[in-house]
Amino acid sequence: MVDLQRCVKARGLSGRLLAKLEYLNPGLSKKDRIALEIVREARADGSLKEGQAVVELTSGNTGTGLTIVCRAFGYPFVAVMSRGNTMERVRMMRALGAEVVLVDQAPGSPPNQVSGADLALVEKRTCELVAERNAFRADQFARRGNVLAHERYTGPEIWKQSGGRVEVFLDFVGTSGTFTGVTRFLRRKNPKLRAYVIEPAGAAILAGKPVLRSSHKIQGGGYSMRDLPLLDRSLVTDYLQVTDEEAIQGARTLAAEEGIFGGFSAGAHLAAALKLLEKRERGAAIAFLICDSGLKYLSTDLFL
Repeated sequence: MVDLQRCVKARGLSGRLLAKLEYLNPGLSKKDRIALEIVREARADGSLKEGQAVVELTSGNTGTGLTIVCRAFGYPFVAVMSRGNTMERVRMMRALGAEVVLVDQAPGSPPNQVSGADLALVEKRTCELVAERNAFRADQFARRGNVLAHERYTGPEIWKQSGGRVEVFLDFVGTSGTFTGVTRFLRRKNPKLRAYVIEPAGAAILAGKPVLRSSHKIQGGGYSMRDLPLLDRSLVTDYLQVTDEEAIQGARTLAAEEGIFGGFSAGAHLAAALKLLEKRERGAAIAFLICDSGLKYLSTDLFL
């Protein structure tokens, strides 16, 4: 965890921004955690049989984590991914031993931007492959291992590494496992903790806003999915929106000012956190994750 003092002081703000560097996990993202916990849970309850194939849709990070975990436990793994996600992730998964099935984007979808329509096509192909191969579906959008990984490990690490001084947690929501798991743990430690869900501007469906632009550049979330089974709305203090431009500038700021090379979601987190420090959460200690590495986005315009 890094205390982003440069970012705070350079803008004349008070408070703390505490960034947890999840790109230091073996697969370079926070999703290694849920991959391990989902497989552990499935092995324990018998839903994953010895030698059975594992299939999952992914933007690349969960797939990478599952590739590593499945190889360690001896399960073949098939990642199903939209062509709208970056090719760096495809190459990484294949190098680690995964079979990667790429799904064409919906008509009109821009490159490097995955919409809800794109994700629906990936979901359809994933279901087909599960049936064809009699496979175990990792199903990161529904399995409790996703939440438990962050409730059991990420949340406690944040609390310990911050010295027990976290007052705010925020998260750009994909499956919502991180938000729910981390917030559940932190709220037990600090009942007054405020927790914010971050969404892309123009696609803030969880906030109850109309979807004006389902395609955006912040990969790994913001899919305009109204129903997220793992999202515990009782934990949400409020919903915030971040534009593509704010997320990009945030990622560039992290790199230039703090030496942290994160992806789009990391930039979105910093942008949202700075907004909160400026007004609503002035003086607070705000924690968030650097979800993955900027190395996974070199084929995009993130660092041009």
